[in-house]
Amino acid sequence: MTLLIACGLKREARLLHRPGGNIFVVAGGGDATRLERELDVLATTRPGVVLSCGIAGALVPALRSGDVIVDGDAVLVAHVLERLPEAISGKIFGSDAIVATAAEKRGLAERTGAIAADMESHIARRVAERRQLPLAAIRVIADCVDDDLPPAALVGMRPDGGLALGPVLQSLAVRPGQLPALIRTGRQADQALRSLSQAFEKLVGAGFDRIEPISLQAP
Repeated sequence: MTLLIACGLKREARLLHRPGGNIFVVAGGGDATRLERELDVLATTRPGVVLSCGIAGALVPALRSGDVIVDGDAVLVAHVLERLPEAISGKIFGSDAIVATAAEKRGLAERTGAIAADMESHIARRVAERRQLPLAAIRVIADCVDDDLPPAALVGMRPDGGLALGPVLQSLAVRPGQLPALIRTGRQADQALRSLSQAFEKLVGAGFDRIEPISLQAP
């Protein structure tokens, strides 16, 4: 079975990519239009399961950095939870912009019932629905609900998903007092990426990418 993966960062894409296999990854880099276009082409030429994978922000106090959250079609979510019993099933909200402050996170949770937010899951859902393909989101918590992201973290991603070092350094030069928060954010992201790598290795090792399509049909 082919896995079509939408993520945001090049670092995520490197963790998820498997050379020569049936896993195809698109890093959006915050460019929603390009991500949707490229993912839609894949969904047309190599139809399979659409996955949204990467890091996310927590919207509820119970979640901590490194927690794995799963959302999507019920049958596919059940397959993921069989292989990742430590994962948490819950609604993931896809946003066109970074949900940056504790107040925004709590407000979003109240309005939507979501427990985590990212910038790709809504795009993956649109493509999956358009092409009538199964969908799952597998996201790992980086920043917690009470964490305000520092300004430098908000300018740290290039349109290709790489690190925008220049804008980060410029932001630090203007507001050096944000350095502790930036270090905290970086550590949380590193922890989340380690957890993502471990979870995806476990999924692939358990044959998640070889599930027969018939098994994804609801009873």
